[in-house]
Formats: sequence, structure tokens, C-alpha cells
Amino acid sequence: MTRGIVVTGTDTDVGKTVFAAALVAAIGGSYWKPVQAGLDAGGDSAGVAALSGLPAERILPEAYRLHTPCSPHRAAEIDGVTIDPAQLALPACDRPLVIEGAGGLLVPLARDLVYADMFARWRLPVVLVARTALGTINHSLLSIEALRARGIAILGIAFVGDANEDSEATIAAIGDVRRLGRLPILPALTRPALAGAFAANFRPADFTA
Repeated sequence: MTRGIVVTGTDTDVGKTVFAAALVAAIGGSYWKPVQAGLDAGGDSAGVAALSGLPAERILPEAYRLHTPCSPHRAAEIDGVTIDPAQLALPACDRPLVIEGAGGLLVPLARDLVYADMFARWRLPVVLVARTALGTINHSLLSIEALRARGIAILGIAFVGDANEDSEATIAAIGDVRRLGRLPILPALTRPALAGAFAANFRPADFTA
């Protein structure tokens, strides 16, 4: 039976892929990016492989690989592809599966399907990755509301960036979510540095209990 965690974010470029790489390595899991839009740098799977050190067999192949780096629904249209939710069924996996979405919760996969709809179908707990910078309170609380409106379990919120105690505590309190930790900005983003930062700021048991 597949057990897993969905990693989503409050916006694009909040640090989901870096966080997912650290998480999957820490819990000895496998990684899956269901839809990759934009292939110039090899995609997020390649980045996770490099930062996590996972062997190739624990990086599951994407259901869709789209060329244009934009919203998946538009990238699919440009490629002449229709994203079928049936093709996004959870893959069989004998390890904890870390699944990474794209952008935020309401990023469309098709004109009538957003990522949060798939999260609801999968019935897996979600980790919400949020910036600590200005604007994070609004974006985080809106994301929490969107998850709860669909009955999606929230494992907790993980922050990325410089410490901002008031914003982090405010989001956790108003949103009634667990604050899992904060991944600082690293001077050099290397596998050892990322693993060390994750170990210093998060408890793997919070993701596997």
C-alpha cells in the first residue's frame, strides 16, 4: 500500500523542491513529481536526485513531461496533451512517497482541474511550504483554507527563509496548524549542507508518525 506525503506551496519558487529533496532523504522515501512543466534544466526530479542522493529507482517517472515552463494546463495545451486525472493515480511504492505539486494549490492541471482536487482524491496528508518574507501570512492562511475546504489533512507548515518569529507563530495560531520547522537559506546549496540544515531544524518523526 502506498503511504505518502504531498508537498505543496503557497506560491511558485517558495522552496518546495529543495524542501522535498531534504524530506525524502531524511525519511528514506521515494519521490514523485506527477507533472513536470519545463524541461530545460532537466526538471525537478533531476534537482531532487542531485540534492537528495536518491538512487534512480527511487525517483519515480513523471506521468506527464511538458516542455513549456508555465502552468501545467497551458503547457499541456501547447504540447497538444490533455492531462487525464486517471493517469495521476498514485503509483505503487514500497517506501514513503513524497509527492511534489507545482506552484500553489489552485494551479490548474486542466481547465476544470486544479492540484488541490488531486490532493483530495489521493487522501494523503499535505505539508504546506511557505516563505517567511512579507506576504506570507495572507498566502499561507488562504492556502490553509483551500485545503480545509476540500477536506485535505494538513500535516503541518514548513517555512523557508530567514527567521520571522511573529509571522510564523501568527500563521500557526490563526491557521491552527503545526509548525514543523524552518529551512534557512543556505550560502551554498549542496547535498551535505541541505541534509545538515534539515536535521537541525526538523524532526523526521513528525513526518512518519
